[in-house]
Amino acid sequence: MKKPYETVGLTEKEYKKIIEYLGREPNEVELNIYGVMWSEHCSYKHSRALFRHFPTTGKRVLQGPGENAGIIDIGDNLAIVMKIESHNHPSAIEPYQGAATGVGGIIRDIFAMGARPIALLNSLRFGDIEKSERVKYLVDGVVAGIAGYGNCMGIPTTAGETYFNSSYDGNPLVNAMCVGILEHDKIHRGNASGVGNSVMYVGAATGRDGMGGASFASVELTEESEEKKSAVQVGDPFMEKLLLEACLELLETGSIVGLQDLGAAGLTSACCETAARGEGGMEIDVLKVPRREKGMLPVEVMISESQERMLLIVEKGREDEVKKIVEKWGLHAVTIGKVTDNGRLTVKEGDKTVADVPAYSLDSSGAPRYYKEYEEPAYYRELKNFRPETTTEPKDYNKTLMDLFTSPNLCSKEWVYRQYDHMVRTCTVVKPGSDAAVLRIRGTKKGIALTVDCNSRYCYLDPRAGSAIAVTEAARNLVCSGAKPLAVTDGLNFGSPEKPDRFWQIREAVIGIGEA
Repeated sequence: MKKPYETVGLTEKEYKKIIEYLGREPNEVELNIYGVMWSEHCSYKHSRALFRHFPTTGKRVLQGPGENAGIIDIGDNLAIVMKIESHNHPSAIEPYQGAATGVGGIIRDIFAMGARPIALLNSLRFGDIEKSERVKYLVDGVVAGIAGYGNCMGIPTTAGETYFNSSYDGNPLVNAMCVGILEHDKIHRGNASGVGNSVMYVGAATGRDGMGGASFASVELTEESEEKKSAVQVGDPFMEKLLLEACLELLETGSIVGLQDLGAAGLTSACCETAARGEGGMEIDVLKVPRREKGMLPVEVMISESQERMLLIVEKGREDEVKKIVEKWGLHAVTIGKVTDNGRLTVKEGDKTVADVPAYSLDSSGAPRYYKEYEEPAYYRELKNFRPETTTEPKDYNKTLMDLFTSPNLCSKEWVYRQYDHMVRTCTVVKPGSDAAVLRIRGTKKGIALTVDCNSRYCYLDPRAGSAIAVTEAARNLVCSGAKPLAVTDGLNFGSPEKPDRFWQIREAVIGIGEA
């Protein structure tokens, strides 16, 4: 029988660290809060040490790592905001909603920075589509989910890639990227500053969907994973469209001090991340959080990953102004707490305190950090002995050529991208199917080129070289479109970093990207 800390994905050593932080045993709410925040998905506890290999500064970098998205200067007081992230496990269990909510989440990261989203991209990997009915089911669901959410939002899906390999039969990779635009003086960051300022909740009501999604995304898929459909969120793009417009209008008023998406780990991550970036403390009351299901417990409210929700830090005294604008868009804004400077995240249920933890212990500075032992995988050691001259020459080159032409990886992907609306907003100059998408920046003479690229087989055979090739392939596609490459954002999909050979793979890949 699993220990309580094991059910939330923590080790005994990590549990003892929690006791050290609290000076006592954690209660159920606190244990679940640490479970989601100390998951690999939220804390990067095994991979964060590797990020120093990335070059993250430059004359055009206005915002590097540490916020909801990166920001790149494109001149004339304009900047591009961009980010890519995966929604793999949810898409394996519930392909339509898994992919759709992946798109929804990345869109919120962009407008949380104050930017208007102008383009979507994706990078997809599936198993052998010619042999597996399950793979066909996953492809249909994922593509429909991406199309359904992006099309309803009115954001063009302009570029991407789709590849097939039997290694993905059990677990597809679904990466969504969003790009936005804003002016330099309108950049907003997710921080809870100003003691006494109100913490307000805006958007959809909280339900039991997406329970513990961050922890679920950080463990290996098994046959029992099908039972965890509650960890997959359910999306509503029409609600998100209203939320987007409401938030962008609110930011124009100057009443918003900080803005944060309720994404992975839901209310828990939004509260502790904004608190850590601001005055260092926050107090909230879960009874004030709008709910769509009766009888929800405090722990369920705190770790639910229901979609289309934002946390606002509002100047004290301007709450009614915020409510008026939000209600104009058919939404509700509720004050659920306040900013403090005591360095603690305090969760109440009315007058009862149900969780009280040091805020810093939940974010990256307080979470465990590992630099694991690593070793070359057995297959890689065997590959070192491979000699190309031992490869058998094809006997029929005509058949070989036809096999290449009909390969799902080489044939046209129009059957995928024709399901996406790539012309909405009428700024797409070069459509999907070219080297890179090209968009005009409305009201200027500027254009931007966007692409997402990776040869997964190269990365498997030699992670360092393969990852460097991915960077240079993307750069070449931009150059071939007439653009000057300015910046890279990455979404890395690997097996468990707790295994030495998997950690070796991700380490080599990170170094390769950094070098390139």
